[in-house]
Amino acid sequence: MGNYILCIDQGTTSTKAFLLDKNGTLTAGTPVEITQYYPKPGYVEHDPQQIYYSVLKAVANVISENPFAVRAIDGIGITNQRETTIAFDEAGNSPYNAIVWQCRRTSDICRRKEIKQKEAAICTKTGLKIDPYFSATKMLWLHENVPASKDCFLSTVDGYLVYRLTGGKSYASDYSNCSRTMLFDINKLDYDDELLELFHIDRSKLAKPMPSCADYGKVDFKREELKAFDLDDKEIELLITLNGVQLQGICGDQPAALFGQNALTKGECKTTYGTGCFTLMNVGTEPVFSKNGLLTSAAWSINGETYYALEGSVFQGGSIISWLKDEMQMIGKPSDCDAICKSINSTDGVYLVPAFTGLGAPYWNADVRGVLVGLTRGSGRAQIVRASVESIAYQVTELVNLMTEDTGIPAKEMKVDGGVCACDFLMQFQSDLLGIRITRARSDEMTAMGVGLLAGLSCGFFESIDGLGKLYEAKISYDPKMSLYEVSSMMNGYRASVRTALTTANS
Repeated sequence: MGNYILCIDQGTTSTKAFLLDKNGTLTAGTPVEITQYYPKPGYVEHDPQQIYYSVLKAVANVISENPFAVRAIDGIGITNQRETTIAFDEAGNSPYNAIVWQCRRTSDICRRKEIKQKEAAICTKTGLKIDPYFSATKMLWLHENVPASKDCFLSTVDGYLVYRLTGGKSYASDYSNCSRTMLFDINKLDYDDELLELFHIDRSKLAKPMPSCADYGKVDFKREELKAFDLDDKEIELLITLNGVQLQGICGDQPAALFGQNALTKGECKTTYGTGCFTLMNVGTEPVFSKNGLLTSAAWSINGETYYALEGSVFQGGSIISWLKDEMQMIGKPSDCDAICKSINSTDGVYLVPAFTGLGAPYWNADVRGVLVGLTRGSGRAQIVRASVESIAYQVTELVNLMTEDTGIPAKEMKVDGGVCACDFLMQFQSDLLGIRITRARSDEMTAMGVGLLAGLSCGFFESIDGLGKLYEAKISYDPKMSLYEVSSMMNGYRASVRTALTTANS
């Protein structure tokens, strides 16, 4: 048995690889950035070949930077951006770029009468809302706009990577990723024939649904194929040492983070603050369907038992910080936000509704766009920066409150992870709005941790799920300081701002 689980985290802006040991320690390699393409307003794409290269390079990085891991890998886990959709042929080549989860190009497809008529059935079967966010409409768009895609496989990122890493010998996706296609019945844990017909998708072109903990095949690299990428001879040889190692666990990034946060009991929840923000609550082994516009998906499956999660998705989280830096040029680096936010006592009534690509839960409006309200002659850089950071917490607070309504389970603590958690002001403000303790994990890489634990359970690297609790460590906690009156007043101001944005979109 090897000494490490290799954890691959293929994200929206980068790919990272880690080594997980039996003490629950993650050792990171140098990440590899992914280029985002915006060919039209609302369109977001990735180059599939670059996605695969980024995985190869990130894996080579972590092994070359930690040579003790050579031939000491016991199994491999993959976690990934979920709804992003890729068409590819048997050779692994794609006729079109990957359509990223953030992309809103399929808004018109979502409005089609024949699809809207099936809204209730879609929700009951898939736990999802009709929205461009999910893969089915992206697949249909590819068929209608890229004729070559009709002969291709259609997959989320995990299925694509399984196919490429195993040399085409395996083509499978786990239940958590299948749950985000809008083609998958989460009650039966299989694709639904009625939905496949509705979106004109051939079942044979989709990845085989499998539990999170399962044998997804063996790595099978060919030197000649690796030479087609920008890899040096040493990197190629390091990758070849992985041949024969089993892919033992796959889980979408957000349920993987829920597992990594040790939120293994019904009612426990977490928020990952990444490019977007994703709040998930463990609802146990039976799906709970929301009355408030939240989503229900399979989270993970172990030993024949599937756990489900209630989820709220915020499309703009860390991307708001990037917007402040890149487009608005109000900060030089993300860490500037803390000092600027703390330099004033309030935004003086300024609110940002960051609907840059529409609003997710609970509004599900793809047409609404961002608005900045409450500006006065005294409003300046500090007010706008603080309003932008606060907008992240407002969105998450709405989600958590709705989860409590749906489940009847009040949140007692929120476990958090993701790069944006480094903003001390944001974490304290989030605690204030929710009125509960916010606990930041020792590592912000909970997606990688979660899939590493799942893969480790699958191959026997970790003995049982009961022993995983001792591997979780908190880094810092935040307790609420704000009065209920202040919280109510601020939330009312934000909700009024959202109504302004929605009114503008409908006018």
